[in-house]
Amino acid sequence: MATRSKASLATYQAKRDFAATSEPSGAKAKRTPRTKAPRFVVQQHDATAMHWDFRLEHDGVLVSWAVPKGPPERPKVSRLAIRTEDHPLDYIDFAGDIPEGSYGAGHVEVWDHGTYTLEELDLDAGKVHVELHGERLNGRYMLVRTKEGEDDGRRAQWLLRRLSPAEHPERAPLPQHAKPMLCTPSKLPPHLDRWAAEVKWDGVRALAYVEGGRVRLESRNGNDLTDQFPEIARMGRAMGSTEAVLDGELVAFDAAGRPSFQQLQSRLGVTSASTVRTRMKSVPVTYVAFDVLQLDGRDLHDEPYEARRNLLRAALEDGDNWQVPASHDGAGAELLESVVALGMEGVVLKRLGSPYREGVRSGDWLKVKAQRRQEFVICGWVEGSGGRGGGIGSLLLGYHDGEGRLVPAGGVGTGFTDDMLKRLHAKLAPLERKTSPYDVAPRAGARSRRPGRAAAAEHFVTPKLVCEVEFTEFTRDGTVRHPSYKGLRDDKRAADVVREEPVGGR
Repeated sequence: MATRSKASLATYQAKRDFAATSEPSGAKAKRTPRTKAPRFVVQQHDATAMHWDFRLEHDGVLVSWAVPKGPPERPKVSRLAIRTEDHPLDYIDFAGDIPEGSYGAGHVEVWDHGTYTLEELDLDAGKVHVELHGERLNGRYMLVRTKEGEDDGRRAQWLLRRLSPAEHPERAPLPQHAKPMLCTPSKLPPHLDRWAAEVKWDGVRALAYVEGGRVRLESRNGNDLTDQFPEIARMGRAMGSTEAVLDGELVAFDAAGRPSFQQLQSRLGVTSASTVRTRMKSVPVTYVAFDVLQLDGRDLHDEPYEARRNLLRAALEDGDNWQVPASHDGAGAELLESVVALGMEGVVLKRLGSPYREGVRSGDWLKVKAQRRQEFVICGWVEGSGGRGGGIGSLLLGYHDGEGRLVPAGGVGTGFTDDMLKRLHAKLAPLERKTSPYDVAPRAGARSRRPGRAAAAEHFVTPKLVCEVEFTEFTRDGTVRHPSYKGLRDDKRAADVVREEPVGGR
């Protein structure tokens, strides 16, 4: 038995410098007394990629697999498991840091351990059946090889599957998609002691699906944003094996530490991995998490706001590129005054005790803006002059009225950088059309007043793109006064854009 252990540990020992790492060398083979049940361990390993190492004591060694998303805790869920080199029995208790430059560098901690009952273990045939008796994992599990690896069996692909019913059948699986709760525009309401106040973050809304140490980001309209913001990936590692659906915003901060939607523009819609990496260095993004819809299989939609916030704070500690911001009970007026002084967008008020209503624009969440600001449909552009000659001088704006008609909202010609104008022209040129997209003709004196063909300096487009504009007020004819362009909103559908008017308040 000892001879076999030494032979099977040769690969393990060759990969490691035991003068540098505190991992056990396995030089002295250990055996478990025959009267004791064989042991297993699952170690959470934050290495180049987060994974869980699943190890079974067998024939004097720990037979091992790396499971990228962790062992499944529900039946009918298969997880990829990569066969790795056998480890010495001493490794069953190992926890700590493997130094940088060493094989498997990163932090290791014991996630679960216990004993197991062996039903079948035939590595040559690619079949393993065991019943685990651990602190977290209890029940029958199966490992089946699906793809051959190297001559010694390493790197072969297996599937790890739970055969027993779930220990906690009330735990819901992580949903593939959800819809964020929406805010109602408002003034400060009465009885502010009934509301919690949060900063309005001026970013892009995103749901974060956290599972197996990995994060998937999804925009409000269902677009996958994960690859655009790789700096958020380590949030999944920080949460370990926790499963969660978080609600928050992707935010870029300026030099003064204020959220800047304009700075965020350079990170949106980028598909080239090299460009993403370059811009990530110049404009890093933070995920600001302010709510949680599901946590470790527990549906939290009907939990009161305060309970969800407490659970969120306990589940997620602040990191380099993510944070759980403060919430201020009863301090809506004071927080609004502070953000106005800092030149920020406004505040969001959330009714204490309120549930999370997925996909609903609810009166339980109110957005109170320091400046008037909203999304508009881009309906065309007017050619510029001087330095903007031949390009975009201003954008033609619109929104949908109460009858669903696209109506004119005037134009915006300030707030652009040269780079913004170039990117806008590249997006708008393919959408150009000869007829007006408006369902209602602009009033006399307004740009694009003819509902038919465009004037020489005007270019109409199919209304697909949405932008955000800051302005002082709407005029009587429904156009914006003193507008300033803030950026494109790829996360919003043109069909959802309506005129926003604050309701209620004091």
